[in-house]
Amino acid sequence: MKDTEIVALYWQRDPSAIEESRKRYGAYCGSIARSLLKSEEDCEECLNDTWLGAWNSMPEHRPEKLGPYLGKLTRWLCLSRRRRETREIRGGSETDLVLDELSECLPGGADTAAIVERRELSRSINRMLDTMKPDERSVFLARYWLGAPITEIAARHGFTEGKVKTMLRRSRLKLQKQLREEGYA
Repeated sequence: MKDTEIVALYWQRDPSAIEESRKRYGAYCGSIARSLLKSEEDCEECLNDTWLGAWNSMPEHRPEKLGPYLGKLTRWLCLSRRRRETREIRGGSETDLVLDELSECLPGGADTAAIVERRELSRSINRMLDTMKPDERSVFLARYWLGAPITEIAARHGFTEGKVKTMLRRSRLKLQKQLREEGYA
């Protein structure tokens, strides 16, 4: 079933929209959840929350591409869960490490929470991604979108861990420079 057909089911409030989403994007959203959460129970719960979130948000939103929409929703839910779990006990998790690595590039504070600024920031990051070579982009997204460990990224791409770390460092510096030039930092 095509994305437009699934979205139409959501708009018609047809419960089969959830099952069709699960069939088409369950593996994709599951891989995002598993890379951010360590417990299979937590992953399943976040996936169920993803389908519920899609159900609740569709009357207001009509995404053109359902996969990225569901992926973003899954990622947000997993990171929210992760923050809740580690609010009192910090350190040691891959997610915290990934967010720390990116913190030097991304602006913080209440201004970033504004919807318009987030959209512009997203466009800026996408422009940077468009300038990257496919391997660089793949490594960057694996680390900072999926939250994959460096060892896994290196094995998947046939690189050494040192090469992956160097690629990520250069990408962060490039992103940081671009964001500064565009007034974000």
